[in-house]
Amino acid sequence: MVQQAWSSDRRLTAISRASVSVPARQAVIDNQVAPDRTVLDYGCGRGGDVRALQRLAFRAVGWDPFYQPETSLEPADVVLLTYVLNVIEDPQERRRTLKEAWDLAGTVLVASARLTWEKSKVKGERFGDGLLTSRQTFQHLYSPGELRMYVEEVTGVRTVSAAPGVVYAFKDETARLGYLAQRILPDAEWLTSSDTVSAIAAVVDHAERRGRLPRMEEVPRPVAQLLGHLRPNQIRRLVRDSADQAKVQRGCKRTTLNTLLFLAVELFNGRGPFSGLPLNIQCDIRAFFSSYREACRRSDRLLLKLRDDEYIRGAMNASGVGKLTPTALYVHQRALHQMPTVLRLYEHCASIAAGRPQAWTLAKLLHRGRAVSWLDYPDFDHDPHPRMLSSYQVEMKTLETSHTLHSHSDDRPLLHRKHEFLSPEDPDVGRYKRLTAAEEKAGLYEHPHLIGRESGWEAELIRCDRALRGHRLVRRAGD
Repeated sequence: MVQQAWSSDRRLTAISRASVSVPARQAVIDNQVAPDRTVLDYGCGRGGDVRALQRLAFRAVGWDPFYQPETSLEPADVVLLTYVLNVIEDPQERRRTLKEAWDLAGTVLVASARLTWEKSKVKGERFGDGLLTSRQTFQHLYSPGELRMYVEEVTGVRTVSAAPGVVYAFKDETARLGYLAQRILPDAEWLTSSDTVSAIAAVVDHAERRGRLPRMEEVPRPVAQLLGHLRPNQIRRLVRDSADQAKVQRGCKRTTLNTLLFLAVELFNGRGPFSGLPLNIQCDIRAFFSSYREACRRSDRLLLKLRDDEYIRGAMNASGVGKLTPTALYVHQRALHQMPTVLRLYEHCASIAAGRPQAWTLAKLLHRGRAVSWLDYPDFDHDPHPRMLSSYQVEMKTLETSHTLHSHSDDRPLLHRKHEFLSPEDPDVGRYKRLTAAEEKAGLYEHPHLIGRESGWEAELIRCDRALRGHRLVRRAGD
C-alpha cells in the first residue's frame, strides 16, 4: 500500500475506536487471534484495534501509510486487513494491497469490508467501481459473496466466511480444516485436569462425548503428563469401568453424524485427502467407518439430499426441535445442533459461504428453494414477546444476501409461542408454555394475522383486557 497522490482522501475514513472492531472481535472469538500468535493490523488507521488487542494481552502491532508509516512491516501469524479494500479507488492498488497483506500472513489473513446493505449510509457520486463522497473519500461496497471470491482469486486459496463481510484465508490447508472442524464439531474441548483422578475423568468424558477412546496424540499435554505413569491397558480398563456405556453409545452416534456433516461441508467447499484432515477427524473416521472412501460416499449422499424438497420437508417434519410453518423451519440457536443432520448441513453450508452474523437468535430454513436467514431477537430470554432487531438472509443457489434492520421501525415483528423454537428439554420451555396457554385461553390468538407486529399485538392485548408482567398474563390495572 504505497502512499501517493490519491483521488480520495483515505485518511478521513479512519475512525477512532473505543473497542475492538467486529472483524477483530470475530477473529478473537474464533481463536484465530490468540495469545501465542503475533498480529499485524495492516492499514490500522488510528490504531484503535491495536490498542484494544494489546489491552487484552495480545501481541499486536499496526501499520498505516498515513497514521503509522514508521512501523516496520514484518510478517505476523495473523494479518488483519480491516475495512481497507473498500476505501481504495484504484483496482490495481486494491489488488496489490490484498496481495501484500496475504504475503505478510504466516497463518491466516482476516480480510473484511463494508457491505452493500450499508449503501443507504453512503452518499456520493459514482466514481470508478464505487462512490466518491462529499468528504472526498471513496467506498466500494461488497456483497459477502463478492468479497469471498475476490480474496480467493488474489490469494489462490479456498476461504471461509467467518461472518458477513469477514473472510479467513489460511496459509495452510490443515489450519482451514481445523477451523471448520472447530465450527462444526462442538464437543472437542477437554476438561481441565490437576491430578491423576481428574485426568482420568477427562478421558472418560471424552469417551462419553466422542463415543471412543482418544489416541495419545489427541490427549492434551497436561493430561498426558498426569497419566504418564499408567500403561495404556490400565487407562483403557479404567475408562471402560468408569464410562456410562449409554452415553458412549450416544456419543458414537453423534460423532458419526458430525463426521458426515464435516465431510459434506468440506465437499461443498472442496474436499482434500485424508492425511490433510484434523487428527481428531481422522481418528473418528478410523473408529466409525470402514474407510475414508466409505465416509465420503455417505457424506456425498447427505449433500445430495439438500436438493430434494420432499426429503428436506420430511426432515423438518421429523425434527424434534423448531417451529415448522408452511414455508420454513425456525430453530433457536440453543437447539440448532439437535436438528436432523441434513438440516444442520443446510445451515452450515450457508454460514460458510456467506458468513453467520455474530448476533442472532433464530435460524430460518426454507423448505422450498434454499435460503437461510438468521434472525436477531436480543431480548428473547427476558421479553415474553421479543422484537426482531435484524435479519440476514443467504440465498443458497446464487449466494445473494440481504440484510434488514428494524431498530428504527415503530412497528417491529415480534414472536409468540417461544417454547416452539426450543428443544423440549430446554429449562425455559415450561415457563413459556404456561404463558402461551394463558394467552390462548384469554383469546389473544383468535386473529393470528393481526398479532405479528407490535401494533397489532398491543391492540389485541387491549381488546382482551390483558397486560403482561414478565412472563405472566394479568388483567389490566383498574379492572
